[in-house]
Amino acid sequence: MANTILHKADTRGYANHGWLKSHHTFSFANYYNPERVHFGVLRVLNDDQVAAGRGFGTHPHDNMEIISIPLEGDLEHKDSMNNVAVIKKGDIQVMSAGTGVYHSEYNRNSDKETKFLQIWVFPNKKNVTPRYDQMTLDIADRRNRLQQILSPNPEDAGVWIHQDAWFNIGTFDAGTTANYDIKRQGNGVYAFILKGDFEIDGQTVNQRDGLGIWNTKSIALKALTQDAEILLMDVPMTL
Repeated sequence: MANTILHKADTRGYANHGWLKSHHTFSFANYYNPERVHFGVLRVLNDDQVAAGRGFGTHPHDNMEIISIPLEGDLEHKDSMNNVAVIKKGDIQVMSAGTGVYHSEYNRNSDKETKFLQIWVFPNKKNVTPRYDQMTLDIADRRNRLQQILSPNPEDAGVWIHQDAWFNIGTFDAGTTANYDIKRQGNGVYAFILKGDFEIDGQTVNQRDGLGIWNTKSIALKALTQDAEILLMDVPMTL
């Protein structure tokens, strides 16, 4: 039998730093909930809003796969590997922190905020050489279907990370259905609703809710509202 856990949007941790408003699905910084430390290897899911012209100063990471998914606006990235890049909606960015890296992230817009998801995944290899990658995806390819944006394989669609994980995004018309097959035995799926409402395996989930499902081979999706958008994160359940 499939096991599930539902995290309603209004039960997430919240931090308001003025320039940054952040909702934490899992324990992060000053938000700690012993029942919400991680979902398998999925360690952090932060839903961030960054004020115009503001951002995160240079700070370190190590031994973590860090994925950024812009939702609105532009985000400028700089790191100790001499990468300088800007990402926007439709892009996905990944950084394998490995032995250690420093980076900063800024909203380069002077007149509007930037919204993005920052996701951390525990790697399956420690102390790798740090690496950076980003990709622009065709948003049209996720209309009424799931578009793969991340995998463990550099030759596969999307960016890749040091973990047996697959991410997909889809935007659906109301009433549209889709099935997703778990890619690897022992993996579970964490579904995060970016916009609108869905029914997942018969359970209704709303905007910014998270639903974790494991001990199953596939899940069934149905969009309940127009232009409903979902992120599926297929990850190992054991660290």
